[in-house]
Amino acid sequence: MIPLSLAEIAAIVSGQPHDIPDPRVQVTGPVVIDSREAVPGSLFAAFAGERVDGHDFARRAIDAGAAVVLATRPVGVPAIVVDDVVAALGALARHTVGRLGTAVVALTGSSGKTSTKDLIAQLLERLGPTVWPPGSFNNEIGLPLTALRADAGTRHLVLEMGARGKGHIRYLTELTPPRIGVVLNVGTAHIGEFGGREQIADAKGELVETLPPAGEGADEGGVAVLNADDPLVRAMASRTRARVVLFGEAGDAAVRAENVQLTDDGRPSFTLHTPSGCSDVTLRLYGEHHVSNALAAAAVAHELGMPAEHIAQALTSAGTLSRWRMEVTERADGVTVVNDAYNANPDSMRAALRALVAMGKGRRTWAVLGEMAELGEAALAEHDAVGRLAVRLNVSKLVAVGGREAAWLDMGAKNEGSWGEESVHVSDARAAIDLLRSELRPGDVVLVKASRSVGLEQLAQALLSDADGEVAGR
Repeated sequence: MIPLSLAEIAAIVSGQPHDIPDPRVQVTGPVVIDSREAVPGSLFAAFAGERVDGHDFARRAIDAGAAVVLATRPVGVPAIVVDDVVAALGALARHTVGRLGTAVVALTGSSGKTSTKDLIAQLLERLGPTVWPPGSFNNEIGLPLTALRADAGTRHLVLEMGARGKGHIRYLTELTPPRIGVVLNVGTAHIGEFGGREQIADAKGELVETLPPAGEGADEGGVAVLNADDPLVRAMASRTRARVVLFGEAGDAAVRAENVQLTDDGRPSFTLHTPSGCSDVTLRLYGEHHVSNALAAAAVAHELGMPAEHIAQALTSAGTLSRWRMEVTERADGVTVVNDAYNANPDSMRAALRALVAMGKGRRTWAVLGEMAELGEAALAEHDAVGRLAVRLNVSKLVAVGGREAAWLDMGAKNEGSWGEESVHVSDARAAIDLLRSELRPGDVVLVKASRSVGLEQLAQALLSDADGEVAGR
């Protein structure tokens, strides 16, 4: 964070100082929302949650060295009191980004946001100091916290923007106005909240609508980086004043992939074409769906001055920065565990199943799947379709974990033509791990995937543990 005095912060967030003996004291450290992360010079933002009220930990944060607490009431220690801590964080982020000459890159999409954000960050780090969010910090709290990590030395700020409805992305762009906006895809994630793919496209397209107009020079003005292979994303070109750069496998994409293939262990390789040249790429990531993510990252890096050869080198060496997203680990007995349990939607579930099959050529493959949340009326059809796809792809065994939605996965597989015990429905993660421990053989490949609320990452962790361990069923 850029150094700011307590008086400056109070003015920026329209707050009232309380118990502050010297308003000239500066915040020089990070902004934190967990008092255990407070360090000398930091700012502790106190949130009142359903179970824990951050205001109760204000003194602990100050004792750890925090310069001030951002709160909604006096807390007996130096504090700036505001009506709304979330809004205050947003105002502070807006002020900080406005003072920096940082290239802000924002991306959104129904799936692949975090993986693509990680790729963009690793590419741009080669060009200069870059700040990006850990994991999926993509909402009205996580985004300001990420932006406030930028300082005078930051050259690039990479931000992931999620949406639960119309207007959410527009609000986030007002906090941290981007110069480069990336839209990856429009899928069925959160379709129960939005009502349909067209409504999702309407919300995602808010990102390109807020970009500045194209400048006269190649490195000036706004740039909308759009997926040429997704018709709903391609159509967003008409909604922006920014210069449009298409990526994908379509022939008219400025940044495109040709000769896409998978290695024997399921890693994509392709020839990268950019306006400045072409070069061969073999990703460390698993699954063909990462080709599109890599092209989006390449388009951003190219816009910021990286030549094709260097982009290809960076993509070839880039790995996974965020946990539980196609995290591949091989046990001593040769069992490979693919932990993709951070989240799930129909598009990412299909991509993960295809990656599993590509990785498991000549080996037994297990798909341990749980609920895909927030699908609304589409839930039955989408879970049924995923179960059927597992059979069509010849996944050796489907283990559907959980309640009604898991039963639909199992039913879809059985209706597609699964027989015997190829598909099984178990009540919870404990039952699944008992099944796997009794039936796994050396060389098997196991995919674990579900929406975050299901908590199947515990199952994956148990599979990697030498001890029997306990897995909490949910």
